[in-house]
Amino acid sequence: MTTTLIIARHGNTFKAGETLTRVGARTDLPLVEEKRGKAIGKYLKNHKLIPDVVFSGPLKRHIQTAELAVSEMDSSLEIKINHTFIEIDYGPDENKSEADVIARIGQDAIDKWNSNAIVPAGWLVEPDKIIQSWLDFTNMLENKYKDKTVVIVSSNGIIRFAPHITGNFETFSKEQDIKVATGGICIFKKSDADKNWKCLDWNIKPNEL
Repeated sequence: MTTTLIIARHGNTFKAGETLTRVGARTDLPLVEEKRGKAIGKYLKNHKLIPDVVFSGPLKRHIQTAELAVSEMDSSLEIKINHTFIEIDYGPDENKSEADVIARIGQDAIDKWNSNAIVPAGWLVEPDKIIQSWLDFTNMLENKYKDKTVVIVSSNGIIRFAPHITGNFETFSKEQDIKVATGGICIFKKSDADKNWKCLDWNIKPNEL
């Protein structure tokens, strides 16, 4: 028996040309487009990955992306809200432009965050708790949704810790860019014979296919 976990990042919250900011847990922006959410649903449908259950973080951008994906799959699945996978809190850099963030913490801190999920000074992030949340969530899937396909929609700051379920984050982060694009999806599977989850695909961009 094999359980499948599909992790999706929400769609865009900024229009082309707008100044991008660090949108965290305290900034609940809606989506500004539908194509990425719809592309997620279309990809899953075309690849016979229709989920048995869909979870979503509690923010507007999470829920709207999940709704678009479910609708595109012609599904009537209820979306289950999971408050654990709300986005991280960027502390003093919440809703600040990237230029302002770099001016405060430096490019090196951003690079370490993007390559190894090392939290910059001042950000209100507890990596151990996030990692444990992923482990607890996948343990729940094995108990409650064994042999099912499960989707969860969350945010980039949270998703980058998900590879810890493979049992070897260090190796994974050397081989992959842990920053997932908006509308990107990651696919993990675990059979009864596996000790840890296996990542089959990371950061697929359905809207570009």
